[in-house]
Amino acid sequence: MTTGTLALSSAISGALLTADPTGKVFAARQVARNWRLGRLAYRFDGAMPDRPAWPDRPELCQPRDMPRRGKGGSERGRIALWHALAHIEFVAIDLALDIVGRFGAAMGRRFVDDFLSVAADEAMHFALLDRKLRSLGSHYGALPAHEGLWQAAEETRHDVAARLAIVPMVLEARGLDVTPAMIARVRDQGDANGAKLLERILDDEIRHVGFGTKHFLSICEMRRLVPQNHWKTLVKTYFRGAIKPPFNDSARFAAGLSRDFYESLAS
Repeated sequence: MTTGTLALSSAISGALLTADPTGKVFAARQVARNWRLGRLAYRFDGAMPDRPAWPDRPELCQPRDMPRRGKGGSERGRIALWHALAHIEFVAIDLALDIVGRFGAAMGRRFVDDFLSVAADEAMHFALLDRKLRSLGSHYGALPAHEGLWQAAEETRHDVAARLAIVPMVLEARGLDVTPAMIARVRDQGDANGAKLLERILDDEIRHVGFGTKHFLSICEMRRLVPQNHWKTLVKTYFRGAIKPPFNDSARFAAGLSRDFYESLAS
C-alpha cells in the first residue's frame, strides 16, 4: 500500500468539523476511500475537536424535552421515526470518525480499517434515511433531535475500552434489539422500501457491534482483564441508562456479544 502525505488525523478532523450534513457524508466517505487507497499517511499529528460541527438544525433537546412522536401509523409519526433514525446515523458518522482519530495511533491499522469502514457505512445510512425523509415531504433538521448521543463520546474520550464498551457494545447493540420490531411495523404499514432499508442497516450494524466487541476483547487480553467483568464495570461507570430486554440474542451473538456480558445487568 502506498502512503500519502496528508496525515490521517488531519483528514478526520476536517470531516468532524464539517457541519453541513451532505458535506459531512461526502467527507467521511472520502476519508475512508482515501485511506483504503493509500492516500493518507498513518500519522496522528493533532488532537481531535472536543465536539464535531453540526448544522443549526435540528434543534437539539434533552431527552425529557423531546416531543412525542405520535402514533406510528400517522404521517407525522412516520416522519418522526425516520427523522430520529437519521439523527442517530448522523451522529454515528462522527462517533466512528472520532474513535479512529482519538485512538487509532495506539490501536493500529486494523482498528483504523474497521472503524473507517463504519464511518463510511454510517454516512451511507444517513444519506439513505435523509432521502427517505424527502420522499415523505420532509428533511433532516425539520424536527427536534436528541442531544445526548454525543455524551457517550465525551465521557469516554480518555479510554478506548470505555468507548468500545458504551458505543458499539451498548448503544449500537440496542439497535440490534429494537430494529426487527421496527422492520415488522414498517412492513405492516405497507412500506416495503422502508423495511428493506432497515434490514440493510441492521445487517451493517451487526458487523459494527462485531468490530467493537473484537477490539474490546483484544484490549482485555492485552490488559489481562476478564472481558465480561471489565465491560460490566465500564457500563456501570459510564452508561446512564438501563440495559433493557428484550434482546436480539442471535444478532448479538453473531456480533460476538454473548449473553454472559449483558444478562446479569438486564433490568
